[in-house]
Amino acid sequence: MGSIISKVKSKMESTPAGPVAMSYFSKAQTVKPPLIANDNAFLGDVASSQKLDPAKPISAGFYRLEKGTPLVYEYTYHEMKVIVEGSFDISDEAGNKVHAVPGDVFYFPKGSKITFTTDDYGLGFYCGQREEGTA
Repeated sequence: MGSIISKVKSKMESTPAGPVAMSYFSKAQTVKPPLIANDNAFLGDVASSQKLDPAKPISAGFYRLEKGTPLVYEYTYHEMKVIVEGSFDISDEAGNKVHAVPGDVFYFPKGSKITFTTDDYGLGFYCGQREEGTA
């Protein structure tokens, strides 16, 4: 019985008292993310739950690819991505290929190896199950 009480007490101690405020990031899409690979791949986290939930953080932000070198990325976490502007040609090692346009939604499971290319540029919003800054 002591273990049930300690589990309830532990849960209560980790739950914030009172209202929990939302976060708002004005015009976050208008800022070009930092360069992460080659000379044409950019990614930047806008928000993360890491401080509130360090055991199961999620991080979200924008990924931009400009015409040039394809980006091949192996996911070490689960991620969802929504295409916001432009277009991508996205393929995986299973042989799936998609020409992605605004409004398309993708789920990239942990362990998937994805290739991103574009004829011009593409911008996607992502949310991944990982710590901030670890993409």
